[in-house]
Amino acid sequence: MDQLYAEPRHSYPRVDDSPVVQIFSRPVGRPVPRRLSLALIGTYVPRKCGIATFTADVVEQLAEYHGEIASTVYALDDADSGAQYAGGVVRVDQSEIESYRATARQINEAAPDAVWLQHEFGIFGGPDGEMVCELIDRIAAPLVVTFHTVLSEPSANQRRIVEHLISRASRIMVMSAHGRDLLVDLYHAPADRVAVIPHGAPDRPFGREAAFKEAMGLAGRNVLMTFGLLGPGKGLEHAIEALPAIVACHPETVYRIVGATHPNLVAQQGEVYRERLVALAERLGVAQHIEWDNRFLETPELLDQLEACDVYLTPYPNLQQATSGTLSYAVALGKAVVSTPYVHARELLADGVGVIVEPHSSGAIAEAVNALLDDREYLMATRRRAYGEGRKTIWPRFADSTAALVQAAAAQPLAEIPLTATPGMHGVLAMCDGTGMLQHAIGIVPDRRHGYCLDDNARALILMNHAPALNPIDRLSWSSTFASFIQYAWNPDRNHFRNFMRFDRTWCEDEGSDDSNGRGLWALGDTAEHSPFPDLRDWARHLFDQTLRALDGVESPRAMAFGMLGACAVLRADGHHPQAEALIRRGALLLERLLAASRRPDWAWFEAVLGYDNPRLPQALIESGQVCGRGDWIGLGLATLDWIADRQIAANGLFRPVGSESFGQHHGQMPFDQQPLEAQAAIEAAAAAHAAAPSQRWVDHAVTAYRWFLGANDRGAILGDIASGRCRDGVTPRGANANCGAESILAFQLGYAALQPMLGERRTTQRAGDALAEDYHGPAATLAHP
Repeated sequence: MDQLYAEPRHSYPRVDDSPVVQIFSRPVGRPVPRRLSLALIGTYVPRKCGIATFTADVVEQLAEYHGEIASTVYALDDADSGAQYAGGVVRVDQSEIESYRATARQINEAAPDAVWLQHEFGIFGGPDGEMVCELIDRIAAPLVVTFHTVLSEPSANQRRIVEHLISRASRIMVMSAHGRDLLVDLYHAPADRVAVIPHGAPDRPFGREAAFKEAMGLAGRNVLMTFGLLGPGKGLEHAIEALPAIVACHPETVYRIVGATHPNLVAQQGEVYRERLVALAERLGVAQHIEWDNRFLETPELLDQLEACDVYLTPYPNLQQATSGTLSYAVALGKAVVSTPYVHARELLADGVGVIVEPHSSGAIAEAVNALLDDREYLMATRRRAYGEGRKTIWPRFADSTAALVQAAAAQPLAEIPLTATPGMHGVLAMCDGTGMLQHAIGIVPDRRHGYCLDDNARALILMNHAPALNPIDRLSWSSTFASFIQYAWNPDRNHFRNFMRFDRTWCEDEGSDDSNGRGLWALGDTAEHSPFPDLRDWARHLFDQTLRALDGVESPRAMAFGMLGACAVLRADGHHPQAEALIRRGALLLERLLAASRRPDWAWFEAVLGYDNPRLPQALIESGQVCGRGDWIGLGLATLDWIADRQIAANGLFRPVGSESFGQHHGQMPFDQQPLEAQAAIEAAAAAHAAAPSQRWVDHAVTAYRWFLGANDRGAILGDIASGRCRDGVTPRGANANCGAESILAFQLGYAALQPMLGERRTTQRAGDALAEDYHGPAATLAHP
């Protein structure tokens, strides 16, 4: 690993040159310039490795040229290194898995705009550094990954790790065009997310060798140089073997080998490699032509020593090496470089910028060096070409490119969208036919291959009961279609609803899941209470009575919660219904029992894991307590809703729903993938809580959850489209899932419908001059309130 790292010549486009973005039907516009906070993860100085220097360079150059980006460093380190870091640097124990988890929590609590991770297999714990996955899976902010090594022949585990990093990254930075091509072709990285950015290099004047040679006592001598951490991968033995032929022609030549032996090599073997090189020089009779500087030098002193150099050597035998910071620095300072054709050298030294020689050949090195020293005009022309190429990598350009990378990854502020803007219904109806609502879509196009399901048609019927933008004829027509689907889904032979139906209208099963049966009952209860059509209300009450048996013996908390919500609706509509009351009691007792068994000081929840539709459990208790006059149920519901609501609000005030990757994580929560169903549940549960115990807290929570649809989320992804009423299928680590399935569309529509009465109440109160007159501007989006 080099003492410094570098990337090739291609730079990432500036964010202010990006085109206007259009998502769905509404143009968003250019990003608004603002201050950004950045969490940088990697090794860091004073640790002696190339990535540590690279991370320090990033911090220094962003501070110098882009002060609007404030960086916090999370430094990977060994437990017993004893390294003393600067104030504000957070240490991460690279070998302890709990340290990664704690670091992820700390980063999420700090709520940076982006996280930038430096990846090299050897700096993370576990086989091939696989503990890095424990870290990135828990980080909510947009992730930028720099791959310092891209292997062309990875092991199965190395490939798995790289592909997982790619799947989480909003932007990727590599060190060479070759590395970019490998990521795209071999690891299937999205080409539009991979940037090749040169490592920064110093902007020093050209041609000051004489002064620096004088200062170092090297006046009048030809100076060859190699610097960086020493190890067998440097190929220095080949350069030493070339010295006899070089000094025979140019006896005034000295070869300066600058840099400490790599600390990992010292820990394993001591100074065996360096001692072997010294012995080789003595055996060849050139020891007096070599100067050893066995130190890890700070960058300014390294640059001073490099300025005294005439010819820089990188005789690396590993031709797959993607980057060499030492090479970038030598080129930027206008040195004639003789190098083997490893990846970075082939790209950077093309077109006469340097001299490429075959690997493992001391003769080729000697011939190339002598040619440069024999012909001073040739030497000077080579140096000037290198210096010109180096102008492309000076620090201001590096800082511009990396700042643009961070800005492109960070979620951008949004244009204003009124909270009262009514979503259109075209997106809903485009997913429907005479049978019902199709489940899935590819983009905005319905996917008939997956047919229909009771879950979505039950939700669609509920929407018909509440949607504000339908005329009575269309409302009745579509309500009848969805009601017919529910009716046909009932299988009296099994006393269960079926769930999945193929496009040819044949059923995939005789019994659907417990959850789908609960949703069927919920839709019937809601229709009995809210349908504007008396005939549909009568139909729903009758079928509800027939199908109550579907939840007999069911112990699934969500299925029971859905059924309880339907039963509450029936009781509100009829006032007395013994079977509905019995279902509510059984469900409430189940939730009480689960809560008692799972509760602990830091975990006020019904299960040891967080699943989907979580707020439905407290919502069912709250509504049940209201219709049955049970204040204890209301209290439990409010307390558990308060707990889950707190867990779904990020440190920056954004709604961050429990991610689907949390499923199965005991007492844990993962940020992705975020699904619209969770935002809808949060809004409707907050509405139930506000009805039971009016509080501005619940209005605020509902507004925050609804803004998640409009782009106030961890990726600034606009999911809900007001014009069409469609909704994307959620937020992934790389942004919005572009598909618009039925569940997502219905969640957006129903979330809007549930929010409006709360906003209407607020407007009425505001007109009365109540203290509820509060602006709802969130931290990540300026969304106009009514």
